[in-house]
Amino acid sequence: MPKVVFIERDGNQKEVEAPVGLSLLEIAHRNDVDIEGACEGSLACSTCHVIIDDKWFKRLSEPSEDEEDMLDLAFDLQRTSRLGCQIVMTEELDGLTVRLPGDTRNMLLE
Repeated sequence: MPKVVFIERDGNQKEVEAPVGLSLLEIAHRNDVDIEGACEGSLACSTCHVIIDDKWFKRLSEPSEDEEDMLDLAFDLQRTSRLGCQIVMTEELDGLTVRLPGDTRNMLLE
């Protein structure tokens, strides 16, 4: 089964099994990775913001315009930022490494 490596806010790396067809947000929640996902993956917030490792970023499909709009609201936006709810695991992404930003901005609570 493919794996994903999450680099958590404290710098610890957590390698987890990543079933094909699940989003990074779903995979994180199944494995107690501290990623919020306030809108439950409906593309209505930026709390599942992740920063993709450079070597993996070009392997991902282009973000939709809606995802780009939500990313504009993300805390600590980077060139390789994406929303975890929009990245669906495939066999080709086995070994994908993502870093959680230092914080999140939950506009649903503000």
